[in-house]
Amino acid sequence: MPLSPIGAFARQHDPDRFLCALFAPAPSREALFTLIALNHELARAREATTNPMAALIRLQWWRDAIDEARAGHPPRRHEVAEPLHAAIAARALDPDALLAMADAREAEAQDAIATEQDFVTWLRGTAGGWSAAAGLALGAAPAQAEALRGLGAAYGLAGVLRSVAVHAAQGRCLLPTDRLAQAGLSAEAVVAAPGAPALRGLLRDMAAEGLVALAGAGRDIPPGAIAAALPAVLARRDLARVAAGRPGAVGGRGVADRLAVAWAGWHGRA
Repeated sequence: MPLSPIGAFARQHDPDRFLCALFAPAPSREALFTLIALNHELARAREATTNPMAALIRLQWWRDAIDEARAGHPPRRHEVAEPLHAAIAARALDPDALLAMADAREAEAQDAIATEQDFVTWLRGTAGGWSAAAGLALGAAPAQAEALRGLGAAYGLAGVLRSVAVHAAQGRCLLPTDRLAQAGLSAEAVVAAPGAPALRGLLRDMAAEGLVALAGAGRDIPPGAIAAALPAVLARRDLARVAAGRPGAVGGRGVADRLAVAWAGWHGRA
């Protein structure tokens, strides 16, 4: 069966989560594809703009689109806003969870993420927010969605650690200022030299801590919501590589990664 336009959008812009979404029950896949697409648009708010204020305006545009859909207003003409409106109108996605995802992205419009606690909050709201919203869409209870939030945050952590050089090329650093300072670094130093030995050591340490946080997680996820937990499979693999000092290329997935997700999805274990 050919993909819908929103499914094709999700596959193009977020192949990791698209692969995970394929293990959702068929009636729920379109909602997950739409959630993937929204997450992509929210993440682009800062990347696609030249200043923080423009990023905040883009985030507000999406909040307004969500609120309008909940209120029953006509959809906005946009390739993601229209299927998003339909999913909210059909109660396939929780608008409060979507608004929380948009709110969490405001941290990216700041000059820096100051503390490690702020960093964790950001991860739990962004990548973690996607997994929690996906879990709710798949019928998970609120407490189960919160467990999924932690798994999603680990995927977000892995993505940040693997993307330091990419972000540096954009003039950005998303690592918390206090952790950088403990390693004798600053955001400016990371942007200037993303391959510095001190930074490599910090990334290894943070990846190892992420693996510890993931240990034993994901065992109480209901089978119907496994697709929301599957990004944690990739997180474990990515964090292990970073902890070993070999993060690999950003954006590329080998056969082993895809097979690991498939095995976990078929067995209902993340």
